[in-house]
Amino acid sequence: MKKKEIKKLSKDEILKNIDKFKKDLFNFRFQKISSQVTNPAKISETKKNIARLKTVLRGKNA
Repeated sequence: MKKKEIKKLSKDEILKNIDKFKKDLFNFRFQKISSQVTNPAKISETKKNIARLKTVLRGKNA
């Protein structure tokens, strides 16, 4: 997700996206263990998206 896209989201939408990305990351870990990862770069990209969402959410709470 881009920074501009994230800023347009409401708090509830940000929280839903964080949950979705955490589930994706969980699944990527299992795929990595079983050697079924199709795109290893998706793991780091997902982590970065979670961090971006949390950063914007913290800014909206302040």
